[in-house]
Amino acid sequence: MPIKVGDTVPSVDLFENTPANKVNISELCNGKTVILFAVPGAFTPGCSKTHLPGYVNTAEDLKSKGVDEIVCVSVNDAFVMAAWAQDQKAEGKVRLLADPNAELTKAFDLAIDLPPLGGTRSKRYSMLIKNGKVEQLNVEPDNTGLSCSLANKIVL
Repeated sequence: MPIKVGDTVPSVDLFENTPANKVNISELCNGKTVILFAVPGAFTPGCSKTHLPGYVNTAEDLKSKGVDEIVCVSVNDAFVMAAWAQDQKAEGKVRLLADPNAELTKAFDLAIDLPPLGGTRSKRYSMLIKNGKVEQLNVEPDNTGLSCSLANKIVL
C-alpha cells in the first residue's frame, strides 16, 4: 500500500555525493519540516528544466516560511546526483539524495517500471513532512507528469 498522509517516514539510508555518505531519511526528517520530492531520473528533461529548478528557485522563500530541508530523491547513484546538483546550482538550496536500489521508493510503494530509463524508477511526487510524518502527498496522476508535485503546489 502506498505511503499516505499521516504515515511515518521509514528508516531508509540514502546517499549524498558519494556512496560513503549515508543519510537516513527518517533521522533527517525527525523534528523538522521537510519537503521531499522525487523525480524519475536525474538529467532527464522534465526533471532538469522544470521540477528541480522550481524548488531551487523557491528554496529561499520556502525556507523563510519554516521549511528546514528540501530534498530531491531519485533512483540514481550518488555520483550522478552530485553532478546533477552542481549542474543545477542546487547546493545549499536542495539536497539531492540518491536511492540507488530504490529502497525508499519501494518502501513508499511509489516505484514504477520504466525500461527506457533503466528499469525501476520513482513515480514523480512531492510531500510535506513534519516531525517525520507525512502531512501532504502529491503523486502525479500519470506517475511522471508535471502538475501537482511542483514547488508551487506545496501548501505551508
